Amino acid sequence: MKLIIDAMSGDNAPQALVSGCVMAAKEFGQEYVLVGQEDILRDLLNKEGAENLPITIRNATEVVDMHDDPARVLRRKKDSSMAVAFRMLAEGEGDALVSAGNTGAQLSGATLIVKRIRGIRRAALPTLLPTKTGKVLLIDSGANTECTPEYLLQFAFMGSFYMQKVVGVDKPRVGLINNGTEDTKGDPLRKEAYALLKQAGDEGRIHFVGNVEGSDIMLGTCDVAVTDGFTGNVVLKTIEGAAKFLGSGIKKVFLTNTRTKLGYLFVKPQLKSFMAVMDSSEVGGAPFLGVSKPVFKAHGSSDARAIRSAVMQAIRYVEGDVVKTIQENIDQMTI
Repeated sequence: MKLIIDAMSGDNAPQALVSGCVMAAKEFGQEYVLVGQEDILRDLLNKEGAENLPITIRNATEVVDMHDDPARVLRRKKDSSMAVAFRMLAEGEGDALVSAGNTGAQLSGATLIVKRIRGIRRAALPTLLPTKTGKVLLIDSGANTECTPEYLLQFAFMGSFYMQKVVGVDKPRVGLINNGTEDTKGDPLRKEAYALLKQAGDEGRIHFVGNVEGSDIMLGTCDVAVTDGFTGNVVLKTIEGAAKFLGSGIKKVFLTNTRTKLGYLFVKPQLKSFMAVMDSSEVGGAPFLGVSKPVFKAHGSSDARAIRSAVMQAIRYVEGDVVKTIQENIDQMTI
C-alpha cells in the first residue's frame, strides 16, 4: 500500500507531517510519498534519521494556506503540494491521501479531481467521537451546510459502512439528530429524512433506531448520528468546547490545595486514561465519504502523533475496502 502525504499543508507543516509520516512508517510499514518542497522535506527526513524507511519525495513548489479561496486555489496553484497530491491519487500513484490543509480546498480536490462515487450526491465529512459505551460517527460534520433528505439517507449508509469496515461495529445503529425523539418532530428536512430512513430500516437495509436528541449522542444511543453539515459542525464544536471546559475545570479542582494535589496522585492513571479518550490526536483524521478514492482530512493543527493516527485510519479504510462497499450498494442508497 502506498500513502500520499500532503506535507506542506497545515498549521504545523511540514515538520508535523514529516515526523508523523516517519512514525507511521516505523509502526505500520507501507510505502509513503511526501509531497512538497523537496529541499525542505529532504532536510527534515535526514534530521529524523529516515534514510532506510520506505519514504520518497515528490517535489511541489507551491503551498495552499488557510486564507486561499477553496473553490479556485487548486486551479491557481497547480504546483501546490495539495494539487499535486490530488492528481497523484486520481492517476493511481497511491492508494490514499492524507492532508491537514484547508478543508474547503480538500473538498474541492476530492470532488473535482478525484471525483465522487457514481450515484453519490455529496461527499460527507464524518467525525468519530467517544461515547459512554464506545464511539459514534457524526455525519456530516461540516462539508454540506444545506442538504436534501436523500443526502441524509446516503450519509446514513456511508456512515454505517465506515463503522462496520473500519471501526468493527457489526450492526451499526443509525440515529437521526433531531429536536425530539418522536417521529413527528423536526423541520421538513428532518421529517422527510426520517421517512426514508425508517423505510430503509423496515426493509432491513440499515439498523435505524429513530430520532436522537443532542444529549443522546455522547451517551451511546446510536453508532451513526446523521445530520446536515451545519448542524453537525455546531454539535461537534459544542462537544469540543465542553470537553475543554471540563478538562480545565477538573485540573482546577485538583490544584485547589495540598490535599487535592495528593488526591490527584491516586487517580492520575485513571484520569489520564479518561482524557486520552477525549484526545482527537488518537483518531487523527476523517475521510471524505463518497469520494472514489480515500482522501483523509487531518485537523489543521495536527501534531506528529495526530498525523500518525490519520495514516492509521487511512490504512484501515483501504484495507476495509469502504469505497468498494459503497459502490456495490448504491442502488440501496438512492431515491
